[in-house]
Amino acid sequence: MEINEIVEMDQKHFMNVYSGRYPLYVEKAEGIKIYSKDGKVYRDFLAGIGVNALGYSNQRFKDALKDQIDKIIHCSNLYYIEPQAELEKKLCQNSCFDRIFFANSGSEANEGALKLARKYFKKKGSNKFETITADNSFHGRTMTTVTATGQDKYKEPFTPLPEGFYTVPFNDLEALKEAVTDKTAAIMLEPIQGEGGIYPAEQKYLEGVRKLCDQKDILLIFDEVQCGMGRTGELFAYQNYGVEADIISLAKALGGGVPIGAFMAKEEVASAFEPGDHGTTFGGNPLATRAASEVIDIMLEAGFLEAVREKGSYLKSELDKLVAENDNLIETRGKGLMLAIELSDDLSAKEITDELFERGFLVNAVKEHTLRFLPPLVVEKEDMDLLVKNIREIITEN
Repeated sequence: MEINEIVEMDQKHFMNVYSGRYPLYVEKAEGIKIYSKDGKVYRDFLAGIGVNALGYSNQRFKDALKDQIDKIIHCSNLYYIEPQAELEKKLCQNSCFDRIFFANSGSEANEGALKLARKYFKKKGSNKFETITADNSFHGRTMTTVTATGQDKYKEPFTPLPEGFYTVPFNDLEALKEAVTDKTAAIMLEPIQGEGGIYPAEQKYLEGVRKLCDQKDILLIFDEVQCGMGRTGELFAYQNYGVEADIISLAKALGGGVPIGAFMAKEEVASAFEPGDHGTTFGGNPLATRAASEVIDIMLEAGFLEAVREKGSYLKSELDKLVAENDNLIETRGKGLMLAIELSDDLSAKEITDELFERGFLVNAVKEHTLRFLPPLVVEKEDMDLLVKNIREIITEN
């Protein structure tokens, strides 16, 4: 199909929800490079928005998918599924959680986590049902998860919204304490805010939140849809803090590009769900769970997560140098390979993103003055050096 045919067909039939798509006509990809049908090559420092943790065309990953496709792609959860059982064991044994439910996306995982929190207190005979989240957070696109999201731009088009959700400033423990009522069932937080601009939670803040939840009989939910699965140099972001939640949500990198989400919980909380309380048609099917199982195996191999930590430290140090050199750059933020640069008001993140695109680099402007970097975890030093070199040139020219 010719490029003009693709564009014409898409503009005619696809719903108008993505403004200003970039002229990249994806044909194939390998490593961290995406090849466009017009012959251009792009280094992907966004990884499909944090999804392609293993990069593109990882041979071991492809072999596992091909093997599973030859066996069975889908069957319902009315039956036992071997790859699903294997993945359940791997995720539970390598975390502080006891039980898991599989979904298809981060939004569904968060939706399920919120349902579980409400059911937990309902089963106890409590009238608790409210959830507190953080300003600047992002929890999904369903009606419930968009309501939980702490950014008005996502919520305003869909008012009136479901009741029972409140937001407070991130990393402000006193504001959180003041917002708690006798109806507060859960506090949902991202250990590192992603769509909000890569803002890590402070150590004392998460410790204080955990203590508050214990004191007030509130469930703590960690949304690790973007910051989980190796992104920070640990399998789960909470492991950087040593603070455990009662429920956690996962997606994005979990399937290495195959859609899958999940939420996990401690035994006491998970036991609130009873037959019929929750379910899914596609969630946890053989192909998706085989994909995620292979992702876990690769990430847990000796040296993989250590390499992510080393690469993340290197990229942050190089970005820190950029900031030190230029008054128009404010700071770098993040952990592992989940990083951002904050620009001054004199620079536009969108304009820099556009210029990087022209030079063959994919990043994104997550805010008006924030550049976000979520490269595949297999990114090499050479690629990072080229990115920083081009950012330096663009900043200098501006």
